[in-house]
Amino acid sequence: MLTNEYVLLFGQSFLFALATLLPFLNPPSIAPIFWQLTEGASSTTRLALAKRVAINVGLMLTVAMVAGNVLLSFFGLSLAIVRVGGGMLVIASAWRLVNATGSTNSEQAARIVESFTPEMARQRAFYPLTFPISCGPGSIAAAITVGAQLRDQQHLASLVRLAGSVPGVLLVSFILYICLRFAAQFLHRLGENGTTVFMRLSAFIMLCLGVQIVWDGVHELLLGVLLELRDH
Repeated sequence: MLTNEYVLLFGQSFLFALATLLPFLNPPSIAPIFWQLTEGASSTTRLALAKRVAINVGLMLTVAMVAGNVLLSFFGLSLAIVRVGGGMLVIASAWRLVNATGSTNSEQAARIVESFTPEMARQRAFYPLTFPISCGPGSIAAAITVGAQLRDQQHLASLVRLAGSVPGVLLVSFILYICLRFAAQFLHRLGENGTTVFMRLSAFIMLCLGVQIVWDGVHELLLGVLLELRDH
């Protein structure tokens, strides 16, 4: 292959990874969820959490993209099982948010700030803020799909595809960080009532996405059972 062809391949892989992963991640919709789950945290703590969540998401997507199919085969898991299990986690998290109480008074907020310790922030950085809130089963499945496109008969072409896809993952993670970093400014413009409505709406959408993810997994499993019964 010529150099120009490798450059084109690099660009196509970058755009494919970006276009595939970004809609599943949907960073703007995650921002209000992140804000609500970190209620009582200081600005410094939220900034640190935003960085950690973005890094975690980048690592998870990269690992899923590069070794996702291998790991699933090793544990004997299918994408359908991942969708069902992950979708149930999304539903559980969204249900808690939908039924969360409204804004707290100043005395309650002060107690929350005191109780939101750095240790609590570290514990929440991965679960639930990274998984399943920011990087759910849909995003992981999308990353595995991107990884499947990296394979090429020419070893060098596969490396070029990988080199193009990794920056796409990094850009998606950076966009997520920006949305989480400036969630306060965005929600401040909405006002208290607007923020409450937007948070509940985002939580409801996430609940619906969880149901959709579970249904997709169940549908695929049932279809596989029906095909096996037909063959027998």
